Amino acid sequence: MYELIAGPLFRLPAETSHGIALGTLDRLHRLGLSGLMAADVRAPARPVRLMGLEFPHRIGLAAGLDKNGDHIDALAALGFAFLEIGTLTPRPQPGNSKPRLFRDRGARCIVNRMGFNNKGIAHAVARLEQRRSGIVIGVNIGRNRDTPVERAGEDYLECLRQCRGAADYVTVNISSPNTPGLRDLQFGEHLERLLEALKHAQAEHEAESGRYLPIALKLAPDLDDSEIRRICAALLTWQADCIVAVNTTLSRPDSLPRHIAEENGGLSGAPLTGLARRAVRAIKAEVGGSIPIIGVGGIMNGQDGRDMLAAGADLLQIYSGFIFRGPRLIGELADALGGYRAGD
Repeated sequence: MYELIAGPLFRLPAETSHGIALGTLDRLHRLGLSGLMAADVRAPARPVRLMGLEFPHRIGLAAGLDKNGDHIDALAALGFAFLEIGTLTPRPQPGNSKPRLFRDRGARCIVNRMGFNNKGIAHAVARLEQRRSGIVIGVNIGRNRDTPVERAGEDYLECLRQCRGAADYVTVNISSPNTPGLRDLQFGEHLERLLEALKHAQAEHEAESGRYLPIALKLAPDLDDSEIRRICAALLTWQADCIVAVNTTLSRPDSLPRHIAEENGGLSGAPLTGLARRAVRAIKAEVGGSIPIIGVGGIMNGQDGRDMLAAGADLLQIYSGFIFRGPRLIGELADALGGYRAGD
């Protein structure tokens, strides 16, 4: 079924096909036909428990595909263990000008410069409150483009305030390459001030509601070892609940087709596999078992999933692999990781 739908869609502009695919998925779900697309996922005997949350298996959907939480129930029916929606900002914004999404099926890669296009955090929260699925949901948050870097913390805190009752965990996106200055938040005083504010808000929410909301930080793949050491030291000090590694890369391997290599934006897919795995391995060496890691980037088949867990990831997220392979990748990864524990 996926191949029947995907074949014609790959002949359309990437962003156009993205919207059509999600709309088709919603229609199939409303008609009770999600089973035609769903992966055959055989969950492990024991669910995976991380961040105080229970996951039926280790494979989730990365942020970026369902930016606004408009397709949660349909995506949940495909067999994912968890979904991450976003990136969401306090105020709606259109993102960068089009075209801004490019792909190459042969090279199995995507370049995007979307620029946090979204309907705003309030819209996503309303969608979360309407969902029927009980799947674990992460909400990925960012800052509006016109918010100065020095005031970025205000945007993150506003998003956190609005979604804290509806999210199962929150991912703080400080690593997208498509919002000017955003990656500066990974370093030094910017990071320290942001972590302090987030942990204070987290403690305040727990005191008021009696519920602990885990907070993850999403990092870039283009960090050197010394940068990873400094970032991880701060995350350990402030007791971050999770690290999502990694975002898209600004690097361009020589093997990329020219029409992809020449586009500005973040690169994902198969060319990111080694870089993402290296980053996870370096992060794991710094944090050990103190902070769980969600590995994302270039996971295109079952072996990539096993390799990512061997590098130190505890959970996996897919995006580009899902675009090119469809729901069968979820089942393939679940089979490949059946009974597999991080560190085996």
